[in-house]
Amino acid sequence: MTRQIRFNAFDMNCVGHQSPGLWAHPRDRSWQYKDLEYWQDLARTLERGIFDGIFIADVVGYYDVYKGSNWHALHQAAQIPVNDPLQLAAPIALATEHLGIGITASTSFEHPYTFARRLSTADHHTKGRVGWNIVTSYLESGAKNVGQDGLKRHDNRYEVAAEYVDVLYKLFEGSWEEGAVLRDRERRIFTDPSKVHEIGHRGRHFTVPGYHLCEPSPQRTPVLYQAGASGPGKAFAGHHAECVFVAAPLKPMLKAYVADVRAQAQAAGRSPRDVLIYNLTTVIVAETDAAAQKKFEDYRSYASHDGALVLLSGWSGIDFGQYAPTDLVKKVETNAIVSMVEHFSSAENPWSIAELAQWGGIGGLGPVFVGSPTTVADILQEWVEETDVDGFNLAYAVTPESFEDAVNLLVPELQKRGAYPKAYRPGTLREKLFGRGPYLPETHPAHGFRDIEAVKAREAALRPAAAAE
Repeated sequence: MTRQIRFNAFDMNCVGHQSPGLWAHPRDRSWQYKDLEYWQDLARTLERGIFDGIFIADVVGYYDVYKGSNWHALHQAAQIPVNDPLQLAAPIALATEHLGIGITASTSFEHPYTFARRLSTADHHTKGRVGWNIVTSYLESGAKNVGQDGLKRHDNRYEVAAEYVDVLYKLFEGSWEEGAVLRDRERRIFTDPSKVHEIGHRGRHFTVPGYHLCEPSPQRTPVLYQAGASGPGKAFAGHHAECVFVAAPLKPMLKAYVADVRAQAQAAGRSPRDVLIYNLTTVIVAETDAAAQKKFEDYRSYASHDGALVLLSGWSGIDFGQYAPTDLVKKVETNAIVSMVEHFSSAENPWSIAELAQWGGIGGLGPVFVGSPTTVADILQEWVEETDVDGFNLAYAVTPESFEDAVNLLVPELQKRGAYPKAYRPGTLREKLFGRGPYLPETHPAHGFRDIEAVKAREAALRPAAAAE
């Protein structure tokens, strides 16, 4: 049986996203990011193409590593200005019936108690079509502007994230029992108070004694996305994530990553297939290979060298503005995205600064596939067969044109091959993705928080030993 490929759309509530400079292209509409009509039009297109969802990235902070300032980021609109992603969930849901809506939010900058209410509200409003992309953040500017001295060290951020998700599991899964909400008009009882519990969380980083403010949403815990590619990031993904996003430019890298994450999931007591893995990819599609190549060259003429290095410097924590274009990328210990630095400075195939800027000019860190629907479909199927990846997180060069080309040209070709779905499953986002119930399965660690009184008793018993250490 031909393996089916899955698509997500990768976007951000900003200008240009992963393709700095292309906002100036005459057919690009990313400058309309502040208009709900843009997002609703795009969402309808994606739903017509049976995309699993739209995955909305986010950063809190700005890119000021390149040449020591944010001048070039502002000048080239390199992910600034940028609006809040969560506020897009409701308008996108109103314009669609099935499309998933993945929202990025950091565990570093917002308290889990208030965030839990915002996320449950979104899951209610979308009737269970929301996912949360769990990130730990990498911009020092974000930490400084919320009153922190700076970002915690990379591994320490994952330690905070682990406790953060535990707090959310307690609120989502354990605070309100099934059947707590009665809505009994005859007895005038809305909620049975005996079935609503304080979570009593006292941890190293957070203290949350009370109740979740929201009644259980359709999924309780929204679908969990994660994009960590470092050692701690992959371990976290294997333990928690249901959908994982990676930006591997080459098949051997992607194959190794997929195998590692599936092994991490199995080691955590989950099925390796409980995790759907999507690779960041940009597809430039036209009726013929020649027309696609011509379109690609047109796009590249708008790409911003400085804008690309602004993003790459921010992601890596290395100021690439201090080097000549012919200099090779060297590994420098930073507090940003560790895995990216390791790849581009590899001894086997080191990149020059100029090569890095050209690569990052369209689509960010992922590969760019150019060709006719037949050519690109062949490439995607080859990547799936050789790497075991589940699908692709499609970035745009020009929006909505890149997505429209994928939906109008590429999707029908894949469907003709039996390699792409022709309809959505019913139900919540989790049901559409996995074909089972709306809640996290028993093999997921969140399930262990459903009996919150037992959890509190167990944690209370462990506190004296922890204090003694």
